[in-house]
Amino acid sequence: MENKSQTIVLSLKYVLLAILTGVLVGIIDTVFGRGLLTISDFRTGHYLYLIPFLPFAGLLITWLYYHFSETSLKGMTLVFETGQKKREDIPLLLIPLVMSGTWITHLFGGSAGREGVAVQIGAVLSHVLGRRFHLPKDSRVMLITGMAAGFGGLFQTPLTAVFFSMEVIVAGKIQYEALLPALIASYTAAYTSHTLGLEKLYVPLKDTLEISDAGMAVRLIVLGIIFGLTGRLFSFLLAKSKKFFGEKIKNPYFRIGVISIPLALILFLLYNGRYSGLGTNLISAAFSGGMIYSYDWILKLLLTILTLAIGYQGGEVTPLFSIGASLGIVLGGILSISPVHCAALGYAAVFAGATNTLLAPVLIGLEVFGANDMVPFLIVCIFAYLVNGDKSIYGAQEVRK
Repeated sequence: MENKSQTIVLSLKYVLLAILTGVLVGIIDTVFGRGLLTISDFRTGHYLYLIPFLPFAGLLITWLYYHFSETSLKGMTLVFETGQKKREDIPLLLIPLVMSGTWITHLFGGSAGREGVAVQIGAVLSHVLGRRFHLPKDSRVMLITGMAAGFGGLFQTPLTAVFFSMEVIVAGKIQYEALLPALIASYTAAYTSHTLGLEKLYVPLKDTLEISDAGMAVRLIVLGIIFGLTGRLFSFLLAKSKKFFGEKIKNPYFRIGVISIPLALILFLLYNGRYSGLGTNLISAAFSGGMIYSYDWILKLLLTILTLAIGYQGGEVTPLFSIGASLGIVLGGILSISPVHCAALGYAAVFAGATNTLLAPVLIGLEVFGANDMVPFLIVCIFAYLVNGDKSIYGAQEVRK
């Protein structure tokens, strides 16, 4: 009887803390997200004066981390290590450092994302709350709950956030014990951030891709393989680049200060900073009939890798969305499939190929583009996942066979 009572009390704690986590993370996500959008708009209008200072911005970011919390440089690795029970604490200073570092990266034109920041914010906050309320030290439940809140609050795709958080820490194993609190926290964070004015990307696809013949099914499989290999290429090059620059240029100030000079020059010269920032300009162009060049996807891929590999802050997922969407436009013309539908499939499937996850990419396709193409999303994401080869943008991800 006593064990049953303890279980009920623990479950109630998880539910209440999930609500609290969702509200707090939703507020922080809003501050971070709206700040990032304002910064991005400002940079777009003043790129001539800002991108040339990218090397100095890199030096400032490096100094902030080494001065206040060098451990926080590990970023998402800290979250994975905690989830895998390899460490007990995540520095609370990680939150202001990763937020400010990402804002500075975007202000001065670095090519990076934002989801990693939101996930880290949620994970740190939920981990601290779990400790304060004396939850089991070895439990992943609160960590996953915070990750779901961070992702869901920023992107307002709560179902995607829940399953991403449950399947990403250990690839091949879904942490279902965290389902209820993660679901509550994710929806609470999404509702909170939406109420506070953070907008969601929603592009409902009006038509449906008919899979009435073997030819269309084969083309969808080909799409899945190409998108999966693209995600795998991103993961492979990111890991190799980080290792290469870390070994060849050991001084972090010299590394970011010197390599960012040609990076800034390239970003400055290529179409007025077209490849700076999140890549939402490419996503918008893909779904609104704007100009997409055949090489947009590869340039965005390479410049994002270079930005992150030398020490700038930000996530990888939004650039992956833009890479997938712009590549989809190109492949749609080649394979005689609606380019907009291909862009939507690429948006989800490159994410699958780069993160070594399956359910979350399918769900983001449904939450962002509607349920009309559920079967095509499933087919393309499955094959993207299968050709991934267990490669991931998260080097600390554990793979369970």
